[in-house]
Amino acid sequence: MMRQTILESDNKAAAAAAVEAVQLTKRVQSTDSGRGGFKAWFAQSSFFPPLLAFIGLFLLWELGVRLFNINPLVLPTPSSVLVELVSEFTFYLPHTWVTLYEAVIGFLAGTLIAFIGGILMAHSRLLERTLLPIAILANVTPVVAIAPLLMIWFGFGAMPKILISAIITFFPMLVNSITGFRSIDENNYEFMRSLHASKLEIFMKLRLPNSLPYLFSAARTCVSLSVIGAVVGEWSGATEGLGNLVMLAGNYMQMQRMFAAILMLAIMGIFLTNLVRLIERKVLSWHVSEQRND
Repeated sequence: MMRQTILESDNKAAAAAAVEAVQLTKRVQSTDSGRGGFKAWFAQSSFFPPLLAFIGLFLLWELGVRLFNINPLVLPTPSSVLVELVSEFTFYLPHTWVTLYEAVIGFLAGTLIAFIGGILMAHSRLLERTLLPIAILANVTPVVAIAPLLMIWFGFGAMPKILISAIITFFPMLVNSITGFRSIDENNYEFMRSLHASKLEIFMKLRLPNSLPYLFSAARTCVSLSVIGAVVGEWSGATEGLGNLVMLAGNYMQMQRMFAAILMLAIMGIFLTNLVRLIERKVLSWHVSEQRND
């Protein structure tokens, strides 16, 4: 009887020790998962890491200007640029809308024309050999050289800037379109042909879905190039726009205003690129390139 009592007591003690060990393990795992969860969230965030990088860059810029006593007419401090931008924000906003309009319309026009050209050239090698050299010629011609000519032809309104943006964005999208439309699985292509699928059906169900990663890759590059095209056009002749503002501020040595306009252009480029990236994630959620790595 006594032996049985001792065994029961030992069993109860062992069970209590096991329960306590399980609870301790859960607490440790909960703490580790909380730490790991924050690290994983920070690593996967697309906002905070670049934000910290920009803050660090601005701090180094600020310290460098102050420590080396650099003349503000050569390089102003980022704090003075931010003060200029915030205090005169209503002055910069109309110029920003003008440049944004020229860049976006030029991007859409260049992308649409390149998309149509890519479809035609992907289906015809003869058409590609005929038209691609012309596209290469337009691409290698410096837009700075043709911008004054466009001003003479179309005046000093928005049209020349839109055309320059379209010219800059056209070629990268054209090349990626042709590559994407032709990079299809041969077995899938032969299978659809065996089902007597039309060219339109093959394009909509095989070529177009396969080309989307190529098209969005080109769009991320082209959307920033469109901003450059709008600025180049404004340098050649304009009365409004951030490019015109940069040029005038540089001529009058208004460095805070010049850097504020450049900062607005940078924000515009980042915004447009992230907007394209967001659309890409929504459209290509099924694609392997958008699968998150744990």
